[in-house]
Amino acid sequence: MSTPADAGPRARGVAARLRAVGAFWYDFVIGEDWVVAAGVVAGLLGTWGLHTAGVTAWWLLPLVLVVLLPVSLARAVAGPLFRPPSGSLLPRRRPGPRTPPASPHTPPES
Repeated sequence: MSTPADAGPRARGVAARLRAVGAFWYDFVIGEDWVVAAGVVAGLLGTWGLHTAGVTAWWLLPLVLVVLLPVSLARAVAGPLFRPPSGSLLPRRRPGPRTPPASPHTPPES
């Protein structure tokens, strides 16, 4: 029986790619404001629920977005009143120092 430590370089590369794809989709869908993502999902579920109940529901998602836009902007520019507490499960990402990519003509460091 093999263990993850016994996995070859190909298996580790596949796992790394899967983690990268998952991280991309998480960042793309959730982004920096999980409240908007949750609101959009709630709006889609509400629209589906109204539709299955036989109610014309085209108006719900635009209404949800009209409410979410100011909430998102207020959270982005306001102080701690709109920000999650420091012990939150989904804290805001803080940009860290970034190193610029190496020039393609730069020789590798030895």
